[in-house]
Amino acid sequence: MKRYSIQCKRYWQLLMVGLLCLLFASNDLIAQSKPAYVLYNSKGKKVSYSRMLQTLSEKDILLFGEYHNNAIAHWLQFEVTNDLQKLKELVLGAEIFEQDNQEALTQFVQGKISAKQLDSSARLWKNYPTDYAPLVQIAKANQLAFAATNIPRKFASLVARGGFEALDTLSSLQKTWIAPLPVAYDSTLPGYKNMVAMMGGHGGSNLPKAQAIKDATMAHFILQFYRPGSLFIHYNGSYHSDFFEGIGWYLQQQRPDLKRATITTVSQKDIHKLEKEHLGRADFIICVDEDMTNTY
Repeated sequence: MKRYSIQCKRYWQLLMVGLLCLLFASNDLIAQSKPAYVLYNSKGKKVSYSRMLQTLSEKDILLFGEYHNNAIAHWLQFEVTNDLQKLKELVLGAEIFEQDNQEALTQFVQGKISAKQLDSSARLWKNYPTDYAPLVQIAKANQLAFAATNIPRKFASLVARGGFEALDTLSSLQKTWIAPLPVAYDSTLPGYKNMVAMMGGHGGSNLPKAQAIKDATMAHFILQFYRPGSLFIHYNGSYHSDFFEGIGWYLQQQRPDLKRATITTVSQKDIHKLEKEHLGRADFIICVDEDMTNTY
């Protein structure tokens, strides 16, 4: 009887262990079915991170399109940059830095000024400390050039109000901070046409021109800083490179020989299948759960 009791006790112990194992396994499966993001190629086929990384390492220029406040996009920018610098020489650049702040940015990357001095010298975005400072730190730690590619925003505002002609009022020094004038412009590009449509016609024909001068300037300084044999990674809002337009269009006009790749960021409720509207948006598409916390 005693032996029987011991066997029963042992049986129930094993049963409880089995149930606990099943419970933990079930929880693991649930967790695995709730990824924060999925990577797709332009055709909507899922692709691995390692495959994407290998493809990117074979390019000359990467336009990394982000949602400015998306935590996953910024985390992947850091991871991709950190991994690619182990495979190829890099040059970095970003929309958030305006070209007249280039000197301060370079001095910081070279260790000549502090982070506090950079903050007081450059017009940093409010999410710079969390979202972009880690990228600048990669450049600093690995002695990489970091380009301030964007037009000073006040000059883009001039174009929004008065068209490209408003830039003729700039001084010779100020014109060195923008793309050479006159800039090429194709008002029929879908991205520029959609801007007018989204604004309901408000802003007139000058609104997409303000976007175009940003695109043209960023492309210009990407090419100014690009070094043969390297990979230039540029961080910009996704609208500046989606559907291979914007910055990519200007790069194509000037250096069609350079091999380019694009990444974009999209947000969906269900990330397990890419929605049709996102097909063809970029070479690689980061599809993020729409419930993901934003950085601001």
